[in-house]
Amino acid sequence: MSQYTADAYGDKARFDRATAPFDAPLAVVDLEAFDANADDLVRRSKGKPIRVASKSVRCRALLERVLARDGFAGIMSFTLAESLWLARSGFTDVLLAYPSVDRAGFAELTADPKLAAAVTVMVDDPAQLDLIDAARPAGGGGEEVRVCLELDTSYRLAGGKVRVGARRSPLREPAQLAALARVVVRRPGFRLVGLMAYEGHVAGVGDEVAGKLVFSRAIRLMQAAARKELARRRWEAVRAVRAVAPRLEFVNGGGTGSVQHTAAEAAVTEIAAGSGLYVPRLFDNFRSFSGRPAALFAQPVVRRPGPGVVTVLGGGYPASGVAGPDRLPVPYLPAGLRYDPQEGPGEVQTPLLGPAADGLAIGDKVWFRHAKAGELCERFTELRLIDGDRVVATVPTYRGEGHAFL
Repeated sequence: MSQYTADAYGDKARFDRATAPFDAPLAVVDLEAFDANADDLVRRSKGKPIRVASKSVRCRALLERVLARDGFAGIMSFTLAESLWLARSGFTDVLLAYPSVDRAGFAELTADPKLAAAVTVMVDDPAQLDLIDAARPAGGGGEEVRVCLELDTSYRLAGGKVRVGARRSPLREPAQLAALARVVVRRPGFRLVGLMAYEGHVAGVGDEVAGKLVFSRAIRLMQAAARKELARRRWEAVRAVRAVAPRLEFVNGGGTGSVQHTAAEAAVTEIAAGSGLYVPRLFDNFRSFSGRPAALFAQPVVRRPGPGVVTVLGGGYPASGVAGPDRLPVPYLPAGLRYDPQEGPGEVQTPLLGPAADGLAIGDKVWFRHAKAGELCERFTELRLIDGDRVVATVPTYRGEGHAFL
């Protein structure tokens, strides 16, 4: 289980020393923790390569760093524009994990042999093939498009009336996947190369939440049943698709919270993971693994309204998903700070309460952990990379390179 208190892996003084020359707000990545998390993902993947989910990193320099390590191969991207940008930047194996209707992007992809060889696109409906064909160079033709199909992983109960898991692909049964596979292989200009299945209800849902014993046990029981059902269905789906496309190159599955479970399935050839590199707060509640918080952000103290209270600049960075307290950043260093329940984290200022406030002066940094991995990079143009108690590099985020792909 990964429950963190302040100073567990490096204290406020170390981060303050490292960033002393830099004014807050700022974001950092602790390279020692980042690399240790990468090692842990490789250990749990049991020899199967890990494809890095770029939406959880959103920094080219850190994508390059992790892909240079043994055990990692390829990127899982989130938009076609991002995929093309990464391919133009030199990444040679980019799997777009979501269908796209970016006609300009498909026109570029089908007109460039280098891009077409590097990028694989997601398809779960013949209409998506029609859109790609319509975007091809005038007169038709163009480069062959690499295609991946996605299997719906949601767990169904009560005869399908109850669903646990994300609403993603309409392709649930092996026969449905095989039918679309036949459409792809028979259609000129396309090549079926992969199958993907992301079990978010296992990979992204913590199973040991502090103070919620009954809830946590229910989650573990649900996830055990869901893994068993999905393993059977995924095996059958892979067999059905391979009967149509024997040269299928990869079967992708998993996510940070389910790496070891998905890697144990013989049908899966590679694992997807990304959040486990930064370990944001949503990954504190897993029983089966423990990571180290590697990405943090700091806000400066700008006011001292009274005893036991300080106010920092900004800090209201909620994560996507169903709104709730678990989607908010949390004050991390110094220990003992909490939000004012009447205000919470704000757009331009955030009051913080607690005894630790009295030890903070105007200009001091308060360190926070965010909720979802890559979304922090949408708030900052650069990351300060820390090694020990020094900033050893400053690298741009996607935003810092002028890109907001979603």
